[in-house]
Amino acid sequence: MTYCVGMRLNAGLVFLSDSRTNAGVDQVGTFRKLSVFEIPGERLMVMMTAGNLSISQSIRQLVAELKTDDGHSIWTAPNLYEAARILGQAVRQVHARDAQALSEFGIEFNVSMIFGGQIKGERCRLFQIYSAGNFIEARDENTYFQIGEAKYGKPIIDRVVTPATSLDDAAKCALISMDSTLRSNVSVGLPLDLLVYESDQLALTHFVTIDDRNAYFQMIRNTWGQQLKSVFEGLDAPVWNAAPGMADNVLHAANTINQPVRVTPPGGTAPASAHGPLQTLSQQFHDGQQ
Repeated sequence: MTYCVGMRLNAGLVFLSDSRTNAGVDQVGTFRKLSVFEIPGERLMVMMTAGNLSISQSIRQLVAELKTDDGHSIWTAPNLYEAARILGQAVRQVHARDAQALSEFGIEFNVSMIFGGQIKGERCRLFQIYSAGNFIEARDENTYFQIGEAKYGKPIIDRVVTPATSLDDAAKCALISMDSTLRSNVSVGLPLDLLVYESDQLALTHFVTIDDRNAYFQMIRNTWGQQLKSVFEGLDAPVWNAAPGMADNVLHAANTINQPVRVTPPGGTAPASAHGPLQTLSQQFHDGQQ
C-alpha cells in the first residue's frame, strides 16, 4: 500500500511519500513513488502515485514521452492544467491497453496520483488524478491532497495546515501525518521521500530521503508521541451524576435519564426483572456534593 500527501501553500509546495508496496509476512516490497520532471529555470513538476505498481510505472514512462495532437508534451505544456491533462491522457491510454487483460486475471485497474509544481509564468498548482484520468485542483479551502492510506494522517493536517502555513511547518506537519500512518498501518513504510519547493525557484532545492536513522524524523516520532500522551493525561476524567454546570468535565448530569437501546430476550430465556439505575463511575464524587 501507500501513503502520499501533497500540500499547496502560499509559499510553495510540499510533497511526501512512503515507499512500501507490499507488506506480506515474508515479502516486503520497496519502490519509490515520487518522480520529478524538471527543466531548471523553466518548470518543475512532481508526481506521486498510489495503487497498482505496474500501472503507475507504465504511466510514468508514457507521460515522459507522450505528445498530444497539438504537439505538446509534459515538457512543453504551457501551464500545469495542460500538463495534468497530458497525465490524464496517459492514464487512459494505459487503461485502454491493459485494463481488459488485467481484469481477466482478477486485477482491478487501480491507480491515483498527486501531481503539482510550477511552470514559469504561473503560480504553483496541485492536482489529484484518478483512475479514469479525470482530476481536481487544490484551492484555498482544500489546500492538500492525500492518496493511499489517508485516514490515519488526516486529522493533524486538518487542524494545522492553511494556505498561510510556512513550508517548514507544513513539512513538519506532513512528517507527523506520516508517523501517525506508520504507527497504525503496516502497509506503509520507510524510507520516505520529502520534497519542499519554494515558489518561483523553478528548480529542485530541498529534497531528502528519510530512513530510520534520520535524526529529525526520529525526534518527531518520539516527541510527538510524548506530547500527545502528556496532553491526554492533562485532560480531566469525566464526571458522572454531577450537578449540572458545576464543572467543565461533567459528562452526565444528575437527574437526567439516558438509556441504551435494549434488545428484549425471547420469552422464557431470562427471569423477569426490573432494570435498576445505571451504575456510575464517580458516585463518590456525586455523594460528596450532597
